[in-house]
Amino acid sequence: MEWQEAWDNSGLQVGDPSAEINAALLTTDITESVVGEAISLGCNLIISHHPLLFHGLKQVCGQNPQARCVEMAIKNGIALYSSHTALDSAPIGINAQMAQMLGLQDCQILVPSDKHPNVGLGRVGNLPQPIPAEEFMQKVKDLFPTTYIRHTRPTSEKVQRIALCGGSGAEFIEVAIAQKADIYLTADCKYHEFQAADGRITLIDIDHWASEKHTVNIIAKLLKDIIPTFVSSTDHSPILTMDNRQWTMDDQP
Repeated sequence: MEWQEAWDNSGLQVGDPSAEINAALLTTDITESVVGEAISLGCNLIISHHPLLFHGLKQVCGQNPQARCVEMAIKNGIALYSSHTALDSAPIGINAQMAQMLGLQDCQILVPSDKHPNVGLGRVGNLPQPIPAEEFMQKVKDLFPTTYIRHTRPTSEKVQRIALCGGSGAEFIEVAIAQKADIYLTADCKYHEFQAADGRITLIDIDHWASEKHTVNIIAKLLKDIIPTFVSSTDHSPILTMDNRQWTMDDQP
């Protein structure tokens, strides 16, 4: 876990490090439904991107969803492991995969690690040729399972140099501008961050979950010859929009 950010809590969070693994369930988030899915599939390991235990959990008495997930996991002998910023920074991590999915060339790390020169957060690279900003946004919508795309006014009719950071990357807007990117693609941007970017770079904000959903594909590829893996069918974004929602009350957890 040496590649994780200092504030992060990646790695094994619940379980015996010496236990033998039968099968793993891969997911972006650990929820009660995901743990229930692991039980039904006979998986004794859940690998998530986001840590279940991020802030301090002072009691495990069923008082909230996190505590209930821990209880369910322990009672059923299921280990919980999180990849999070360690995988974000990895050379084959989610940022590298996002850049590959978008067809970026000549990619570089947007925010290199101080300790490890070949790893770091985000990517910046070039499309093979300039395309209209609207066409790039449609490409993002087609490639990532996002429920929305928010953006500032395009600063140019066509775009080619693209910076990105999966998850919450608004803190790197100035870095993207310094890298002379036409577009910065990330998630979880606030009003004043849009305001600061307006007219300086085309800022595109998508669903956080959607930007990191493909971590399951990376992990599945790494483990394909080691242990059986399943991709969660209950993992989903908690964000819905009025324009793009498909649900009924039967879908409620």
